[in-house]
Amino acid sequence: MKTTVDISDDLLREARRVAREEGVTLKSMIEEGLRAVLARREEGQRYVLPDASVRGEGLQPEVRTASWAELRAMAYGDRL
Repeated sequence: MKTTVDISDDLLREARRVAREEGVTLKSMIEEGLRAVLARREEGQRYVLPDASVRGEGLQPEVRTASWAELRAMAYGDRL
Protein backbone atom coordinates (compact mmCIF):
# COMPACT_ATOMS: atom_id res chain seq x y z
CA MET A 1 0.00 0.00 0.00
CA LYS A 2 1.24 3.47 -0.78
CA THR A 3 0.85 6.40 1.55
CA THR A 4 2.35 9.83 2.07
CA VAL A 5 3.89 11.04 5.32
CA ASP A 6 5.68 14.22 6.31
CA ILE A 7 9.13 13.60 7.80
CA SER A 8 11.51 16.31 8.92
CA ASP A 9 14.30 17.01 6.44
CA ASP A 10 17.04 16.21 8.97
CA LEU A 11 15.49 12.89 9.93
CA LEU A 12 14.97 11.88 6.31
CA ARG A 13 18.58 12.77 5.39
CA GLU A 14 19.91 10.75 8.30
CA ALA A 15 17.66 7.79 7.48
CA ARG A 16 18.75 7.82 3.83
CA ARG A 17 22.41 7.96 4.87
CA VAL A 18 22.03 5.00 7.23
CA ALA A 19 20.06 3.04 4.62
CA ARG A 20 22.85 3.57 2.08
CA GLU A 21 25.53 2.56 4.58
CA GLU A 22 23.64 -0.57 5.58
CA GLY A 23 22.60 -1.45 2.04
CA VAL A 24 18.89 -1.47 2.79
CA THR A 25 15.96 0.47 1.44
CA LEU A 26 14.39 3.43 3.18
CA LYS A 27 11.09 1.56 2.96
CA SER A 28 12.51 -1.39 4.92
CA MET A 29 13.88 0.94 7.59
CA ILE A 30 10.53 2.69 7.98
CA GLU A 31 8.71 -0.65 8.19
CA GLU A 32 11.21 -1.93 10.77
CA GLY A 33 10.73 1.19 12.87
CA LEU A 34 6.95 0.98 12.76
CA ARG A 35 7.04 -2.73 13.66
CA ALA A 36 9.31 -2.00 16.63
CA VAL A 37 7.03 0.75 17.94
CA LEU A 38 3.90 -1.37 17.51
CA ALA A 39 5.51 -4.40 19.20
CA ARG A 40 6.68 -2.27 22.11
CA ARG A 41 3.18 -0.89 22.59
CA GLU A 42 1.60 -4.35 22.41
CA GLU A 43 3.94 -5.61 25.10
CA GLY A 44 3.02 -2.68 27.31
CA GLN A 45 6.72 -2.21 27.82
CA ARG A 46 7.49 0.48 30.33
CA TYR A 47 10.71 1.97 31.49
CA VAL A 48 12.32 -0.10 34.23
CA LEU A 49 14.52 1.81 36.60
CA PRO A 50 17.95 0.16 36.68
CA ASP A 51 19.07 -1.32 39.98
CA ALA A 52 21.44 1.24 41.47
CA SER A 53 21.55 -0.23 44.93
CA VAL A 54 24.83 -0.15 46.80
CA ARG A 55 26.54 -3.41 47.55
CA GLY A 56 28.74 -4.05 50.56
CA GLU A 57 28.44 -2.60 54.02
CA GLY A 58 25.18 -0.75 53.45
CA LEU A 59 24.43 2.17 55.72
CA GLN A 60 27.05 3.86 57.82
CA PRO A 61 27.09 2.55 61.42
CA GLU A 62 25.76 5.82 62.87
CA VAL A 63 22.60 5.69 60.76
CA ARG A 64 21.85 1.96 60.75
CA THR A 65 19.64 2.16 63.81
CA ALA A 66 18.63 5.84 63.65
CA SER A 67 14.97 6.79 63.81
CA TRP A 68 13.28 8.75 61.03
CA ALA A 69 13.49 11.93 63.11
CA GLU A 70 17.22 11.39 63.67
CA LEU A 71 17.79 10.74 59.95
CA ARG A 72 15.86 13.89 59.07
CA ALA A 73 17.92 15.91 61.56
CA MET A 74 21.15 14.54 60.06
CA ALA A 75 20.01 15.37 56.54
CA TYR A 76 18.63 18.84 57.18
CA GLY A 77 20.53 19.94 60.27
CA ASP A 78 19.37 23.38 61.41
CA ARG A 79 17.47 24.05 58.14
CA LEU A 80 14.28 22.53 59.56
